[in-house]
Amino acid sequence: MSSDFYNTHAERLAEQYLSTDFEQVHEQCMPYIVPVLSKARARILDIGAGAGRDARYFAEQGNQTQVYAVEPAELLAQLGEQHTQGLSVTWLTDSLPALHAVTRLEISFDLILLSAVWMHIPESQRERSLRKLTNLLKPGGQIVISLRYGQGEHERSERAMYQVCADSLKAMARNLGLSCTLCTEREGDKLKREQVSWQTLVFRLPDDGSGAFPLIRHVALNDGKSATHKLALMRVLLRIADGHPGAVIRREDNRVILPAGLVALYWCHQYKTLIDHYRLYQTPNKSPNMGFMKKNGWHKLGHLTASDLKVGNGFKGEEAKSVCRTLSHAVSNIRDMPCRYITFPNTQQCVFELSSSVVRATDLLFLDFQTLCKWGEFSLPEHTWTALNRYACWIEPVLVNEWAKTMQSYQGNNQYQCPTKRHIFMEALSWLEPKRTTTEVRQRFDELRHAGESLSCVWTTRKLQREYDIDHCMPFARWPNNDLWNLLPASAQANNEKRDRLPSVQRLEAQEGLIKHWWRSAWLNTGDAANRQKQRFFAEANLALPNLDINNTSVDDLFDALVLQRDRLREMQQLQEW
Repeated sequence: MSSDFYNTHAERLAEQYLSTDFEQVHEQCMPYIVPVLSKARARILDIGAGAGRDARYFAEQGNQTQVYAVEPAELLAQLGEQHTQGLSVTWLTDSLPALHAVTRLEISFDLILLSAVWMHIPESQRERSLRKLTNLLKPGGQIVISLRYGQGEHERSERAMYQVCADSLKAMARNLGLSCTLCTEREGDKLKREQVSWQTLVFRLPDDGSGAFPLIRHVALNDGKSATHKLALMRVLLRIADGHPGAVIRREDNRVILPAGLVALYWCHQYKTLIDHYRLYQTPNKSPNMGFMKKNGWHKLGHLTASDLKVGNGFKGEEAKSVCRTLSHAVSNIRDMPCRYITFPNTQQCVFELSSSVVRATDLLFLDFQTLCKWGEFSLPEHTWTALNRYACWIEPVLVNEWAKTMQSYQGNNQYQCPTKRHIFMEALSWLEPKRTTTEVRQRFDELRHAGESLSCVWTTRKLQREYDIDHCMPFARWPNNDLWNLLPASAQANNEKRDRLPSVQRLEAQEGLIKHWWRSAWLNTGDAANRQKQRFFAEANLALPNLDINNTSVDDLFDALVLQRDRLREMQQLQEW
């Protein structure tokens, strides 16, 4: 869509749009909209929000509804922001088919409205646009699209409009797993333009309509496995999708692009405990060695643990060179094994793609986003990424159980075959050790206290002395994350009361000042050592939290992203609130 016309005539168009009433314009689809507005904290995306008439209605009529308004014409969007000022409406400059700003949020929606938008999308971009919208829906979510008929040649040229067809749109939606629940007859224009008529369609996404689940199940349960490579890659991608929504480099052609170095880092992280600590064979071969375990890389890192191989850590000297070589060897192994042999069912087409780059080993290595991008790019289907992101807590147990069964079948692991020792397989597949990292944060707390810093429980404002706990803000049992930003000082009473519950939005926002004060005091002070901690702090946060620029150094933006991640966890796992 060209924004020139809408910017040039913004004032006149805003007056025109606001002269009509939401319920009058959308009368026929109100039975589909009202239940969404009655749902607590529903999330609605208004694409082509114009002067904000519809966004305002959603925000005013909803039950704590979160509204995201997308408008590519900046001057029109400014008027829309004024019209919705003081309401829970977030304005974004974005457009179909890419919707870059929206997808960076890594959230999904109960309702997506395209009112007077579809005719602006060229036919060649419509399938991609509808696929993008489908990927943004929650299971059971709805898309409402109004179709405009009757534009003249001059209007088509001036406002970049194209012919529309309900049957074509319905066929496209069917192919994407959407069901059409409403298709109205054409009706007259509310602005009394004689040549213009409208038709409204409502589409619903039943359960997971993307086709991603059958693919994931195929890889996890049905696909042949001569080693654990395939399961390892699926779990790596699940962990990145669930734990690092900020890791996406870009999205293109319905695929998600990730840093190949990050995939390799997680690959090494999970194999480190399995192979070096538990000595578990990962292939049916007589040798415990795997393709990425080389003398000048992996075998020089025996002193490291899985916890050392994480975003935000740094290395120097020969250790840095060995880590660098290990990541390079892992990238090659992933490219040549699981990426090559995981294919779509009944085809030879590869599901995953990895384009690798040569990285020279140096004696300084800091594992942040920019560094991990040096090893190249890894891509996967967008619908697979979305499924892993939304349903990680249900998919991971399947992968872990299948991995444990696969290891039990290898002759090299015979020593653990008796019933009393089989728990070792599941134990070895545990991802993180939370106590290890809370110890580090405890040390920092004690350093600040001994230096005379006044520190309080972030939840109660109570002054903390010798007795205190370190709390995972986002509960570790539900979302395993030991990053510095997620670990907060709390009284034992508050921590016990909170347990594995999510802090409510109201509680988080009420304690915003104390949380930011802890972040600044603990990790963001000046000095060489503190600068290294600051670098690590933001490297972890910018990958783990949605909608943060990869170079972000703002605690205000970080806190907003924390609230957004809280909402994602609440939505995806239906966690209890505190």
